[in-house]
Amino acid sequence: MNAPTLENNRVKLEPLHLNNYELLESIALEENLLAYSPSDISAPEKLKDYVQVAVEGLNYKVTIPFIIYDKQKQAYAGSTRFGLINWKNKVLHIGWTWIGHQFQGTGLNANMKFLMLQYAFETLEFEKVEFRIDERNHKSRKAVEKLGAKPEGILRQDVLMKDGFRRSTCCYGILRTEWADLKTTIFEDCL
Repeated sequence: MNAPTLENNRVKLEPLHLNNYELLESIALEENLLAYSPSDISAPEKLKDYVQVAVEGLNYKVTIPFIIYDKQKQAYAGSTRFGLINWKNKVLHIGWTWIGHQFQGTGLNANMKFLMLQYAFETLEFEKVEFRIDERNHKSRKAVEKLGAKPEGILRQDVLMKDGFRRSTCCYGILRTEWADLKTTIFEDCL
């Protein structure tokens, strides 16, 4: 399976693979970048392992990983992916997203999510996109709610974190039937 390239005037999402992940090494070293994630990218070899897992998921058609290029700043900003892709039920997750601190709060995330939602609903013709976020991560929860995702519940203590803490995960979703309205209201600046 080949990952697509998705882009608009603000951002370009290119396939992430073992030939380009090194462009993210300096960002991956930023402090508290993955404070609410069970993943560890804090050293070059850990980042490579993280990317290897994503690429293997692509080979099995359960993930589509991207490297994020911010056209406005003309710099690579981080990584995101489609994951837990369920082709039969037409449901996938958007997540595993991390962008450098200098890119946060700039509108980059909304543009990325727009491209990914557009691809999921209009090209893949999926019925639902889900987001799963650490219950404690209020910043990411608000960002997803701003995109129009609806809260669907909390999975209690379902993920083991790097430090041994068992986090609870907030589940959000957007249905295909909601996409047309969200596209013209929330994402009008991304078109």
